[in-house]
Amino acid sequence: MKSILYYCIFISLFVFSCSSDDSSEESRPTNTNLYFPPVNTDTWETILDTDLGYNETAKQSLLNYLEEKNTKGFIMLYNGRIVLEAYFNNHDESKLWYWASAGKTLTSTLSGIAQDEGLITMNKKVSDYLGTGWTNAALEKENLITCKHLLSMNSGLDDTLGDDVSSSNLQYVADAGTRWAYHNVYVKMQDVIAEASNRSWNDYFNSKLKDKIGMNGGWFNIGDLNVYASNTLSMARFGLLIYADGNWDGTQIVSKSYLNEAINTSQNINEAYGYLWWLNGKSSYHLPQSQLEFNGKLVPNAPDDMYAALGKNDQKIYVVPSKKLVVVRLGDAADGDNFALSNFDNDLWAKINAFID
Repeated sequence: MKSILYYCIFISLFVFSCSSDDSSEESRPTNTNLYFPPVNTDTWETILDTDLGYNETAKQSLLNYLEEKNTKGFIMLYNGRIVLEAYFNNHDESKLWYWASAGKTLTSTLSGIAQDEGLITMNKKVSDYLGTGWTNAALEKENLITCKHLLSMNSGLDDTLGDDVSSSNLQYVADAGTRWAYHNVYVKMQDVIAEASNRSWNDYFNSKLKDKIGMNGGWFNIGDLNVYASNTLSMARFGLLIYADGNWDGTQIVSKSYLNEAINTSQNINEAYGYLWWLNGKSSYHLPQSQLEFNGKLVPNAPDDMYAALGKNDQKIYVVPSKKLVVVRLGDAADGDNFALSNFDNDLWAKINAFID
């Protein structure tokens, strides 16, 4: 990963210039059908946390914690409606902030859309779309790498060489499918989609996802990274789409069958990883820049069915179907720099649980 300096440069250029238990669930309102905000406005229906039986005292503790931990934007949706929306540290609803690796899930979703349209097939080799020589691996090893391997982070390419995805820097370490490693090579899926659709990545993304659900923001090249930035509400829109099984107010944006694959274990090495989504409730997990396996759940305090988009320095989208929740957090690192998961996840969920349970 590149230094946080890249992100600071990005922010200076763009941000300021742009505008649980069953009984508790049964006691909550049953007339809150799934809600979608209008596409062309940030007008959004709300629902009172007191109507949901949430703990008002714990809410203030949660807000204080978020502010102390360098949060800029925080949104909690219940079945699509805003329960809690708050901004801190000189941020507001109009300002953009980078998603970092939480934006990987945008590439995952566009991959599903492209497959739904018959443009790509997950099990086809990447060289079918990009041609041979897109890596520095021997041809027989390169041809083992499929689109699914890129989305599952088990391409077998060397993750220690930095974020540069030019062919000379994509070197063989192991056969595809035999080694899990968090690697910027996933971004080659954007090239696959562009080639298969005969459109630019930005054009395909905007027309197939961004414009259809009313997101703002855009993609920016920061060093070797392609980073998405938006306001906090746009991040919540995307989380709501995924919570709604890929359907936006009656229009199927990405198929439910694809999302079901994306939010379940995608390979047999890291149980807690789908197609660029992190998965809670598994018996073990791996972390970026490590080949170690850790026993236990990814975020012990979070519900087992939670899945998440996790980005550098604590950019978060949590989706929790059992609680009807989408939770979004943008900001600076809560504590020290991190690549995806941090202690903040578990501590934050302790605060959220005190509020919602």
